Amino acid sequence: MTQSRKEKLEAMLADDPSDQTLRYMLAMELDKEDNSDRSLELLTSLMQDEKPYVPAFLMAGQQLARLGRIQDAVATYDGGIQQAQLQGDDHAAGEMAQFKQELQNV
Repeated sequence: MTQSRKEKLEAMLADDPSDQTLRYMLAMELDKEDNSDRSLELLTSLMQDEKPYVPAFLMAGQQLARLGRIQDAVATYDGGIQQAQLQGDDHAAGEMAQFKQELQNV
């Protein structure tokens, strides 16, 4: 029996549960399966890591906006912009600022 992508990611995470890239990839797979609650849990944990994972803020903001949770999305983008700037990722900060502005103009 062939393992799904999600199952492969879960197996790899069993070996290294702190791997941010694997956790992010699993969150994306869960989102594809419409399991937004579990996906957002993983993204939140990535945002709360000792060194927050900047892409998680962007994806969580997009998921929250898609779920109609606009205020939560804006707050997530705010945190992501701040973290991206702290980490010197001006591109990600700019992307999140643009998404935030689009939400606020709706």
